[in-house]
Amino acid sequence: MTDQPKPAAFPVSAPMSADLWLTLGFLSMLWGGSFFFIAIAIKEWPPFTIVFTRVVIAACVLLAVLAVMRPTFRLDQRLALSVIGMAIFNNLLPFSLIAWAQSHIPSGLASILNATTPLFTVALLHVLGAERATPMKAAGVLVGIGGVALMLVRDWGKFGTAEVVPQLAMLAATTCYAISGWWGRRLQKDAVPPLVAATGQMIAATVLLLPLMLLIDQPWTLPVPSPKAMLAIGALGLFSTALAYILFFRVLVKAGPTNIALVTFLIPVSAILLGTLFLGERLTLAQVFGMTTIGLGLALIDGRLFHRRTPA
Repeated sequence: MTDQPKPAAFPVSAPMSADLWLTLGFLSMLWGGSFFFIAIAIKEWPPFTIVFTRVVIAACVLLAVLAVMRPTFRLDQRLALSVIGMAIFNNLLPFSLIAWAQSHIPSGLASILNATTPLFTVALLHVLGAERATPMKAAGVLVGIGGVALMLVRDWGKFGTAEVVPQLAMLAATTCYAISGWWGRRLQKDAVPPLVAATGQMIAATVLLLPLMLLIDQPWTLPVPSPKAMLAIGALGLFSTALAYILFFRVLVKAGPTNIALVTFLIPVSAILLGTLFLGERLTLAQVFGMTTIGLGLALIDGRLFHRRTPA
């Protein structure tokens, strides 16, 4: 029996082409809109019901697209474990934590805390030995965490635990996203088509969320949502989930988890604009300062801005 050849090593980050940057920008708009849609829906429905409806809509849409496109893939145990892991760390846990957190804090603040994902991604990959952090990336993590600490300390003194716990829930969600980026390397190594990965993830998330929703929310006791909330939930499932995850896996497969994590740097822009224009939300000066500090940390992690300014 001959030894099987080992699969080629895939980098956790690769150079980004112009079309991937455009994809990343569009993805940030879709996910920035998710905070806006959740802020509307959470006023009428509890978190697990919103999250379940979100993934069901996305699963149905993606299954329909999959039936039409018929991409080539091999359904085996490895693929099943990969999509189940992604469903847990990329959907079930973070979606639920974010939806609950947004019932207590503004969507703009939630999106700022969500932007810390690259900080935890770099730290996690370094600890696991998948990608050693350079001194600049390590500095970026420290600066970014400092920005988060400033926001938490400010809110602890002003509001007490009622404001801090939801923010900690957001940070737990970003940690889950960091884990999903590392776990998604399995799909990257196997070159799983983005449509297949996104569809499998949504189906797995639907199955995992169903018993939780039935036990905790008891949806048969809930009132029928208003047309406004229904439109928000529909847009959340169709645009911010189904379409967004096709784009997500495309960037993940081609550029790796470190680059896909950068999308969270762009999300607060659209989330804050939508929250300010349509929901009347306002950020405090401390939150703006914290966002700026987090942005500096992310710029250090990315490094592109500083590399361009380095003399040849």
